[in-house]
Amino acid sequence: MLQMALPLLLVVVSNTFYHIIAKFTPEKASPFLSLTVTYVVAAILSFCAFLLADERKSLIAEASNLNWTSLALGVSIIGLELGYIYFYRAGWKVSIGSLVANIALACVLLLVGLLLFKESITLRQVIGIIVCALGLVLVTK
Repeated sequence: MLQMALPLLLVVVSNTFYHIIAKFTPEKASPFLSLTVTYVVAAILSFCAFLLADERKSLIAEASNLNWTSLALGVSIIGLELGYIYFYRAGWKVSIGSLVANIALACVLLLVGLLLFKESITLRQVIGIIVCALGLVLVTK
C-alpha cells in the first residue's frame, strides 16, 4: 500500500507546487527563457541525484540504456510546461484550470490505453467519461 501511496503523494505535492509556481511566473518573463532556467536547474539536480542515488555510477554504461523516450519526454514536457504558462496567462484560475485539464487528460488517456496499449474499458469507465464530460461543461460555464 505504501509503495503505491508514496509516489501518488509525490505527484500530488509536486503538482500542487508546480501549478502555484506556474501561475506566479511573471507575465513579462519570456516563457522560453523561464523554461530554459527551469530545465538547467532540473538537469543539475537530476544529475546530482543520479550520482548520489545510483550505485552503478557509470555514466556511459547508463547512457547506453537510454533510447528515444528520453528525447520524446523532453519534447512533451516542454509542451506541457509552455502550455500551462500560457494557460494561466490566458486567465484560467488554478482551482478550475487544473481540474479541467486533468479531467480532459484522464478521458484522453482512457482512450489511449484502449487503442495503444490494448487495455480494456468497462461500461463503468465509459459512464465515468460521460460524467467527466458533463462535469467539464458545468465547471467551465
